[in-house]
Amino acid sequence: MSIATLLVVHGPNQGTRYSVERDHTETTIGRSVGCDIRLDDSEVSRRHVMICHDGVSFQIQDLKSANGTRLNARFVETSPITHGDTIRVGASLLSFQLSDPLVAATESPQQVLLIDDTADQQQSAIVKSVAVPPASAMTVHHAPIHDTRLMYRVAEELVRPTHSQQTLLNEILQLVLSTVGADRGCFLLRRSDGTLGPAAYQQRLDNEDSLPQIHVSRSITSYVINNGQAVRTSDAARDTRFGGPSIASSGVHEVICAPLRGHEELLGVLYIDTKNHDVVPGFATASRLTDDHLTAVLAVARQSALAVEARQFHDAFLKAERFAAMGQTVAVLSHHIRNILQGIKGGGFLITRGLQDNKKEMALEGWSVVERNHARIFELVTDMLSFSRDRIPQLQATNLNAVCAEISELASLRAEESDIEFVFEPDTNVPTAAFDSEAIHRAVLNTVSNAIDAVCQTERGAVILQTGYDADHDMMLVAVSDNGPGIPADQQDAVFNVFESSKGSRGTGIGLPVSLKIVREHGGHIRIDSEPGTGTRFVLSWPRGNPDELKPPLN
Repeated sequence: MSIATLLVVHGPNQGTRYSVERDHTETTIGRSVGCDIRLDDSEVSRRHVMICHDGVSFQIQDLKSANGTRLNARFVETSPITHGDTIRVGASLLSFQLSDPLVAATESPQQVLLIDDTADQQQSAIVKSVAVPPASAMTVHHAPIHDTRLMYRVAEELVRPTHSQQTLLNEILQLVLSTVGADRGCFLLRRSDGTLGPAAYQQRLDNEDSLPQIHVSRSITSYVINNGQAVRTSDAARDTRFGGPSIASSGVHEVICAPLRGHEELLGVLYIDTKNHDVVPGFATASRLTDDHLTAVLAVARQSALAVEARQFHDAFLKAERFAAMGQTVAVLSHHIRNILQGIKGGGFLITRGLQDNKKEMALEGWSVVERNHARIFELVTDMLSFSRDRIPQLQATNLNAVCAEISELASLRAEESDIEFVFEPDTNVPTAAFDSEAIHRAVLNTVSNAIDAVCQTERGAVILQTGYDADHDMMLVAVSDNGPGIPADQQDAVFNVFESSKGSRGTGIGLPVSLKIVREHGGHIRIDSEPGTGTRFVLSWPRGNPDELKPPLN
C-alpha cells in the first residue's frame, strides 16, 4: 500500500503518478533501471535523489546529482518534505502528495451547518456591501500591504499542483483567516440542483478554542448570491433575523461573505466569521473585520472562483478525452478481434470439411489456421496487458544473447512460412547484465515481428537481428533491420502511437508502442534509421544494469 505519490507535472513522464510504497524506507529516483522510480529524463542523473521515510515523516536527499535537486524552487541536499511540495530534478517537475487519510485536512466540510434564518424579513446588520462587476469590468485598486501579501500567497497556491480541489480551498482558507484574523471560514459551492453545499471548512490554526462547527446564515448567503454583492456584517448576534437555533446561539460576532464569480456564473460563496469580541494578536480593535478586509476577501473569492471554474472545465475536457479514447480503443480492438475470429472461423470450416470428407490434409491445414490466429489473439492480449499497466522491471542477471536466441528460434519459423530470410548475429562481447528478461524478450519479439510483417510483400525479404554492447556509454544494444519499403521521416514518430498501424489487418498497432514502453522502463529508447526504399533499422538501447548491484528480493 502506498503512503505517498509523486505526480509528474512537467517533463517526459508528464501525467504519470508513481507510488512511494509503505515497505520502502528509501525510495530512489533517477534515470537508471535500478531506481525505484525511473524517469525518462536525459537531464536526470542515474541515481539522482532519494526520499526517506522513518515511519512518521519524509525527507528528501540529493544523491550528489550532476544538476542538483530543487525543493519548492530551492536547491537542497537534505530537507524535510511534506504534502504539496514540488521537486525539480532535471527537466522534470514532480508534486509530492501524501495519500494517508491522516494527513488530509484537519477539518471536514460536514462541519458546515446552513441555518435557515430567512423567515423574519427585518433588515440584517449588513454594514457594508460591495458590488461585484463582470469579469470584463474588473479593475485593480490600491490595496494595503497585508492584502497584497495575501493575494501573492493565494496566487502561489492557485498554481501549485495539489491533490484535490478541497486541498486547494483549505489552503486558501487558512491564508485568509491568518491574514484578516477571522476565526473560521468555509467555501460553499452550488450543486447541480442550485442549492449551496459545503466544499471546504477551516478554523484559524492559532485559535485556542475548539470550534467544531460553523453556522452559516442562509439569509446572508442568499443575499450575496441573489444580488451578486460581497457583504460585511457587524454585531451579528444582535441581528433580529438570527433567532432560534441560529447564528445568535452560536456566538457569531462578525461575518464577511463574498460571491465566487467565474467567467460565466456565480459558483458559490466564500464565508468567514468571528466568534467573539476578543482582540486577536496583531489586530488592534475588537472589531476585526474592516472594509479593507472585505475588499481583500472579495479579490480572493474572485481568484478562487476562476480556479474552481478552470478545474471544472479541465475535468470536463479530461472526461471527454477519456470517452473518446475509450471509443477509439473499443473500435480498434473490435476490428482486430473480428479479423482474428474470422480467421478462426475459416480454419474451423476447413477442419469440419476435412473431417466430413475424410481429408486429413484439409483438416491439418484448417488446424494450422486456427493455431496462427490463436497466437495472434494471445499476442494481442499480452500486449494490451503490458501497455495498460505501469510496472517496475524485475531485474535479474541475464545474458542478452540467450534471450535473443530464443526470439530467433520463434522468428525463424514464422519467417520460413512467409519465405523470408532471417539472420541472427549475436555479439560475443556482450556482457551479462541486469534487466527484465521477460519484458525485453517481449520488446524485441514485437520489433522483429513488425519487421517480418514489413517485408512480407517485398521480393527476397530479409530481416537481421543483432546484439551489441556500447562499452563507452555502458549501454546494451539490439538492432532489428529489414529491407522493406522504409518509413518516411515525417511518419517515424507515428509508429509508436498506440493503435496506429500501416499493415492493415496484419497489425494491431500496439506492438511497437509496447516495445518502446518496455525499453523506457529500463531507462532506454528506440532509434529509427530509415528512408523510403532503403529498408528500416530499429535500434533498442538501454543502460546496462550491473548484476553485482542487484537488491536481494523482499521476503
